[in-house]
Amino acid sequence: MENSYGLWSLVIINSLVFIIFAFSFTKPKTSRDWRSFGGFSAFIVALFTEMYGFPLTIYFFSGWLSSKFPDVDFFAHNSGHLFEDFFGWGGDPHFGPFHIASYILIIYGLALLSMAWKILYKAQNEHTLALTGPYTYIRHPQYVGFILIMFGFFLQWPTLLTLVMFPILVWMYTRLAKSEEKDSQKEFGELWNEYAERTPAFIPRRKKLTANS
Repeated sequence: MENSYGLWSLVIINSLVFIIFAFSFTKPKTSRDWRSFGGFSAFIVALFTEMYGFPLTIYFFSGWLSSKFPDVDFFAHNSGHLFEDFFGWGGDPHFGPFHIASYILIIYGLALLSMAWKILYKAQNEHTLALTGPYTYIRHPQYVGFILIMFGFFLQWPTLLTLVMFPILVWMYTRLAKSEEKDSQKEFGELWNEYAERTPAFIPRRKKLTANS
């Protein structure tokens, strides 16, 4: 237990790495930008606090976990990858299916975030609509990027706090997206209406992906 948790330096370092990495792409300016970035940052801090600092979820469910999985030492760090334990994949959890899926989601989310914000801020500075890159397929790739990263981390290290925070943050991003769309409709009028009609908000249409592949 002493070696697995209470590593607060790792909590700080890992949190800062991902928060600064996201900040370097998003460069929040408006109150909406800060809300979306702030929610993501809170999720990251909560995640790494349980991953390296204090395993609140494991403490909370320690009795049930011990009775269901008597051969697993849940206070060993590798056992914190609960999905791998529950499905009994065995071996190093870092090479398990949930962990691999989390890597894919996190990397794709970071790449999407990077591409989306560059295009969005260029469009904002030029007072035009963002219509290229990932905005060709969905209207809010920047929020989808945040959601993919958070879901990827949740698959890797599920906790009670992140389980509660994830749907709240998805709801928050949906509300922010709708608020932005109202402003865009007022500013760009028919051009926005045409774009919104042919481009889904969060999930790309399969036909469009195929046509552009």
